[in-house]
Amino acid sequence: MKKLLTLGFILSFLSTQSFAQQLKVNPDRLHETLMKLSTFGKNAQGGSDRVAFSDFDIQGRNYVMGLMKEAGLDVSIDFAGNIIGKRAGQNPNLKPIAFGSHIDEVPNGGDYDGPVGSLSAIEVIKTLQENSISTQHPLEVIIFTNEEGGVIGSRALVGSLSEEALQVVSNAGITQYEGIKKLGGDPDRIPEVARKSGDLAAFLELHIEQGANLYNEKLDIGVVEGIVAIEWWEFTFKGFANHAGTTPMNLRQDPMLPAAKFILAVNETIRSIEGRQVGTVGKIQAFPGAGNVIPAEVKLNLEMRDLSSEKIWDIYRSLEKQAHQFAEEFNVELDIRHIDVASTPALADPEIRKVIQSTAESLGLSTLSLPSGAGHDAQEMARIAPMGMIFIPSKDGISHSPQEFSTKEDIANGANVLLNTILQLDREIK
Repeated sequence: MKKLLTLGFILSFLSTQSFAQQLKVNPDRLHETLMKLSTFGKNAQGGSDRVAFSDFDIQGRNYVMGLMKEAGLDVSIDFAGNIIGKRAGQNPNLKPIAFGSHIDEVPNGGDYDGPVGSLSAIEVIKTLQENSISTQHPLEVIIFTNEEGGVIGSRALVGSLSEEALQVVSNAGITQYEGIKKLGGDPDRIPEVARKSGDLAAFLELHIEQGANLYNEKLDIGVVEGIVAIEWWEFTFKGFANHAGTTPMNLRQDPMLPAAKFILAVNETIRSIEGRQVGTVGKIQAFPGAGNVIPAEVKLNLEMRDLSSEKIWDIYRSLEKQAHQFAEEFNVELDIRHIDVASTPALADPEIRKVIQSTAESLGLSTLSLPSGAGHDAQEMARIAPMGMIFIPSKDGISHSPQEFSTKEDIANGANVLLNTILQLDREIK
């Protein structure tokens, strides 16, 4: 009898597992909600002005909260303005599996960036509801506050949002403090929302790639290795301002020359090293900045990104040495300042990556392992929980633009991977 019960349990488990792998979201409904959300803040240029804390943001949030309640979630707004939707699990002793994204946009942004992950999360809950599936773990859908303006909501949830950050003026023209109050939060009580390490069993985020790797290679799903570290430096080359017409070439102390050589060296050095690291000089200023004056000073900013902070600093030391050589060659001075906007790398949990990979394959989808070159709420959530991210293709790699686009099929693929990854994690995590 014991053997029969054991066999019956195994057969039941395998049947449930097979069913779960075939479980699919409703692609038409998901796309319809995504397009409806895009109407809140649509401008004449076809972009979205649904910046955080704007009236359009509040309209979008109300719409999303309505969808969450329809899906059976217990919905609330925490003190940081995050929208939290909870679904009970069969085992109240287990920690929640959380997933979600954001719905705020950059000024004149696109329709897919955070909304794909947010509305797919709600669609996952709706699909579970329709199929009468109850998970062992509690589930939480989180729609984060002002991701685009500094991952405000997720920083609050992990206890890293400072008082200074609350006084920063947002894209809506009001401070983060004022904006959170406008959303129904209480910025004076934000410390109370902080979760501790271990409070969540896992955190997952579905997002468009914001790059062209998947799109160019015609692949379905990106299995994110991690979210890169970001480091900034300011290089100042100091020469001597003089008349551009009367100063002979051999008597000049022109700081533009070593600056130009350094910019080329950044590109050449970083491309010469194997890996996916990137480096950019995106800002350069000459002082006094007149066409008929040899500059006295040239400032430029260097940004580097990679999954390894150690690798970034190794490359930096090579570039620093070259910069000093160029300054000496042209008889100018050099000052270097590290700018404290550092973002530490957040590696995806290896076991969650495996589940995402196997889930995608079981659904017949092609995959690519890759890092995220942009920051996300998942980067903050990785401080307190095992984290995983799922990417879908973004046409031509365009994001933060009215031209941002992902197909209905790609969005549904991502949502299906999210859904079945959650079900698999629910079985595996204790």
